[in-house]
Amino acid sequence: MRLYSLSVLYKGDPKVHLLKAAYDVSTFNFFQRSSVQEFMTFTSQLIAERSALGSRASVKEQEYLCHVYVRNDGLAGVVIADNEYPQRVCFTLLDKVLDEFSRQVSKMDWPSGSPATISYSALDAYLSKYQVQSPGT
Repeated sequence: MRLYSLSVLYKGDPKVHLLKAAYDVSTFNFFQRSSVQEFMTFTSQLIAERSALGSRASVKEQEYLCHVYVRNDGLAGVVIADNEYPQRVCFTLLDKVLDEFSRQVSKMDWPSGSPATISYSALDAYLSKYQVQSPGT
């Protein structure tokens, strides 16, 4: 069971943009890592774009399960995990991250924010904390 990506996005008019993201691509071949990360960024934006405000969904994309939560204020979170990772845990993580993000980052910064301008460093810690280590690792 693995988490690969945790993203915070803003669903504004007319499109969705990434505010902050963390990735764990360590299980992929070194030469594949950047393209896998691009795929996860693109998929996260696409899923958030296609989800209605105030909705939660889980979408299968290739061998991954993407969990999305879009709040009514336009703040969205996406977790990309493998198929075995528990859905309930993903949504608990998204609730926690979006609540904390909205307390620490001003709502005025969401429409124009980007990963370079938004100061929120907790995503990497959440990604590793919620990583389930298999007994053999």
